[in-house]
Amino acid sequence: MTRAASVSAARGESRDLPNSYLKRSQLPLACLVFLLPFIVLYEVGTHQFAFDARHQTEQRIIAFNLMLQFFRLFGATGRYMPPLAVAGILLSCHIARNDPWKVKPSTLLGMAAEGFAWGLPLLAIGTISARYIAHYLPLVAGPATGDWRTLFVLSLGAGIYEEMVFRLVALTLLHLLLRDLLKLPRFWSYLSMVVISSVAFAAYHYLGSEAFSWRSLAFRTIAGVYFALLFLGRGFGVTAFSHSAYDMFVIYLRFAAVG
Repeated sequence: MTRAASVSAARGESRDLPNSYLKRSQLPLACLVFLLPFIVLYEVGTHQFAFDARHQTEQRIIAFNLMLQFFRLFGATGRYMPPLAVAGILLSCHIARNDPWKVKPSTLLGMAAEGFAWGLPLLAIGTISARYIAHYLPLVAGPATGDWRTLFVLSLGAGIYEEMVFRLVALTLLHLLLRDLLKLPRFWSYLSMVVISSVAFAAYHYLGSEAFSWRSLAFRTIAGVYFALLFLGRGFGVTAFSHSAYDMFVIYLRFAAVG
């Protein structure tokens, strides 16, 4: 840390905004501002397109429901607890880091373009899997049925809340356990973090009604490794949107094939 930065931190002043896009796009505030519209779209979209009026229920991402159940253990209830948790965690990280309260529009545009771009390699892997291993792209399982708007809305939630649970939270807790408490070597700590979180991410998809398949488990584990490495290298915002982008690519291809 430079002398000027040390004096600034001592005075409680925020740090300067990084000059590099790669660093700016990983800042917690930039991630929050970037993801906030998608969080709102998910909330509005599930009420509009994934609501069963007869049973008064909404179709939700499993990770979203898991977060609701977790908060209920501590007496906190309400449908908006998961989005508030996302905002609260990112804002807490922002304040703890003493980052500047500024986000450049160019950073947000870059994160959107980058998120779409990072979704393409996984789509290529999924396409190869569909051609030579399985008969479908397994990260978003099932045929192209139902309202496409519902599926696109749920893809937004999958990117945000699954990455929150299995990358931001899981990797952080595993780092505390393996690296900080057990003092494992850096290489083995990070390798274990990636493998454990990726297998958990793959297994999590069978908590719903989908039947277990070794082929889909293998692909989802690969996808988990991909997102874990992307998270470690590019941060939460880009990773969450790349996850959503991949899901949206798959949904589009399925409906285009049917049409």
